[in-house]
Amino acid sequence: MSGNLTYTVENGIGTITLDRPERMNAFTFDMIDQWREALVSARTDDAVKVLIVTGKGKAFCSGGDIVEMEERLEQQPAQRKAELFERIERIPLALEDLDKPVIAALNGAATGAGLDMALMCDLRVSARSARFAETYVNVGLVPGAGGAHFLPRLVGTAKALELFWTGDFIDAEEALRIGMVNRVVDDEQLADETLKLAQRIAKAPIQTVRMIKRAVLGGMRNDLRTNLDLISSNYAVVTAGEDHKAAVRRFVAKGG
Repeated sequence: MSGNLTYTVENGIGTITLDRPERMNAFTFDMIDQWREALVSARTDDAVKVLIVTGKGKAFCSGGDIVEMEERLEQQPAQRKAELFERIERIPLALEDLDKPVIAALNGAATGAGLDMALMCDLRVSARSARFAETYVNVGLVPGAGGAHFLPRLVGTAKALELFWTGDFIDAEEALRIGMVNRVVDDEQLADETLKLAQRIAKAPIQTVRMIKRAVLGGMRNDLRTNLDLISSNYAVVTAGEDHKAAVRRFVAKGG
């Protein structure tokens, strides 16, 4: 890929990099289309075991480009709904289809839809200097990229509403405290620490990792009986695999 987004694969790790630092990686529709193409490619590429999403420069992503928004102010509601559902909302839907681990490496500020793009990843590792805000209210918008779905599931309904209604910024430590991010590391260690986490997950049995993700995400919308039925089926499949058998034999050989 070229332009303002790059996608690379190396040693089992795919990396999507938002590359528009002069605009704090604010995304254009062209970037969104490339982003979705990368996610679809990662889903079907056996060489990709874990995916990392990050930004270039001082920001992770500042959301949609305000200049582009001004150009579309006179569009009709049907046009605005279509551009959201057919373009931007393809990202969370593609991520839902991708049953491989996705880690956001938050190298800097993430705001509005840019924060939502981080929230829809499975894990988030934050640089200590990063700051976060749901800034939709400041420009008279609702969280249209999926934030209203993802944020309450991470931080609870009341905290999510507070962040949406005020547009307040929070720092990385506060984001860690409320459960918005998984880890906070020094800025200069972000790339290395995120890669180490990705490599550790990539070493695990890939079928097991993917089924765990399916079970957890599916479990959030199913009832208990359905979840137990599905996980017992997954359990039956992985126990028939060589990864499980080899692990048990190694354990027994070591004397338990």
